[in-house]
Amino acid sequence: MHIMIDLLPKLEKRAAGADSGDNGCQCAQHPGGEAQGWGKQRARSAAEAGWPNKHTLRILQDFSNEPSSNLTSHSLEKITAAAGDRAESFRRIRPSGGKAEDHKPLIGDASWGRTVPAHGVSRLTALFEHPLYKVDLPSFTNDDTLFNLNTDIRFYPKATVNPGWHNEEGNEEEEEFSPTGEVMAESYPNWLRFHIGINRYEMYSRHSVVLDALLKDLASQRITSVAMKSGGTQLKLIMTFQNYGQALFKPMKQTRDQETPPDFFYFSDFERHNAEVAAFHLDRILDFRRVPPVAGRLVNMTREIRDVTRDKKLWRTFFISPANNVCFYGECSYYCSTEHALCGKPDQIEGSLAAFLPDLNLAKRKTWRNPWRRSYHKRKKAEWEVDPDYCDEVKQTPPYDRGTRLLDVMDMTIFDFLMGNMDRHHYETFEKFGNDTFIIHLDNGRGFGKHSHDELSILVPLSQCCRVKKSTYVRLQLLAKEEFRLSILMEESLLRDRLSPVLLQRHLQALDRRLRLVLQVLEGCVEKEGYANVVEEEVGGDTATHRTPGHR
Repeated sequence: MHIMIDLLPKLEKRAAGADSGDNGCQCAQHPGGEAQGWGKQRARSAAEAGWPNKHTLRILQDFSNEPSSNLTSHSLEKITAAAGDRAESFRRIRPSGGKAEDHKPLIGDASWGRTVPAHGVSRLTALFEHPLYKVDLPSFTNDDTLFNLNTDIRFYPKATVNPGWHNEEGNEEEEEFSPTGEVMAESYPNWLRFHIGINRYEMYSRHSVVLDALLKDLASQRITSVAMKSGGTQLKLIMTFQNYGQALFKPMKQTRDQETPPDFFYFSDFERHNAEVAAFHLDRILDFRRVPPVAGRLVNMTREIRDVTRDKKLWRTFFISPANNVCFYGECSYYCSTEHALCGKPDQIEGSLAAFLPDLNLAKRKTWRNPWRRSYHKRKKAEWEVDPDYCDEVKQTPPYDRGTRLLDVMDMTIFDFLMGNMDRHHYETFEKFGNDTFIIHLDNGRGFGKHSHDELSILVPLSQCCRVKKSTYVRLQLLAKEEFRLSILMEESLLRDRLSPVLLQRHLQALDRRLRLVLQVLEGCVEKEGYANVVEEEVGGDTATHRTPGHR
């Protein structure tokens, strides 16, 4: 496979510096004037209005081929004061003494998000410096990387040049070319560097420099076009950025203090944009690193959605509410009507932006039915809900009879239980790596819906199978200790997002409570089955999960 990539040189630098009046979130602008008389679409130049031309990189990205991939939800809140309270409470839990040289900032550059106190010791930094978070992966071969940089990808930045960006920094000689005339990989846009870094064992590396840069791009890159994503039950938008990166936007539908009503079925629940953001941070703290990067963003609905979309179906759903707010509802199976419209204040709305994965034409993904999928029916129960020995059958069925797949499902089970996510009907893997690779944790918008209720049925796979990776088990034990308490680590990590506070304290406290429940289930398994039959050692990045039928 030989892919020609035609991007402008130094896109990352130029995207950060070009058109300073239009870059970023547009949040500081006053959209109220544009909201009036919005029906007359403003005239736009060709460079400003259009989708990227036919040589752009949209084909390199995709989010999910699952027809029912999810949306999130929420509605705009007064977050500034709350963020200040959250930061103050965070400061109280950290040491205030010590020498100046002992005061360490958080990992990476957090300047793209909320200001995080740099004084004191960062527990998150200490966690990532812990030996359990420094275990080396096996050495890679070409078969272990999603793309081979030398043969799969070529970068020809001069193939397509926008005259408006040409030599805008005044020195064309600065372009970083190799002796062969190609741009070095370090000059690729951050979304492409993220794609190149995907391998058999992880979505991104533990201390990835690209990760923070990509999160910054998601939160600040100028949006050049918007379209509705087909499929799924709730509205979601595909947003394209100035550097040709793309992300899936899931708008806010519920306030942070709203819980899922007790009479709601899991399949009719709203999806929460802040759950998508929190899930990414939780996945990283658990050291799974299987959720694509997600960042929160405050979007100007007028300038960054309505004025840049060429999707007529989307454009026609915009209207002004009686409160003089800009609203739209799009098209989808559920909650896409005037009664369920998404309204700004007056036209600003929160949302999550999840980085696209590589396009399916370049990196095919296989969709698997979750063995513990729920019935998605008001009255029927799934087989696993009525058969206590259901896992014995699963363990004898490919791909769960060998490799790490069954243990990866146990990881996913723990991840979902901590969030309270009951909506895990399918999962995906990269086809290139066969069955010996990680599960991609996509679509987490239905997590963090109830802080007051722990849905124990989510833990059934773990209690039935009584199997867990040793690395997962020991990290869970570490996160239960006061020094590395999960809720405190999540609070610190989420302070870096622009929508902080992402979760209320009650949801953070629920994480600690649920973690204790997970450890109780595993302790019961160890007592019943024996440590060696429950906790799997991992050797060389793989774990042999095959057992004789007599073992559970």
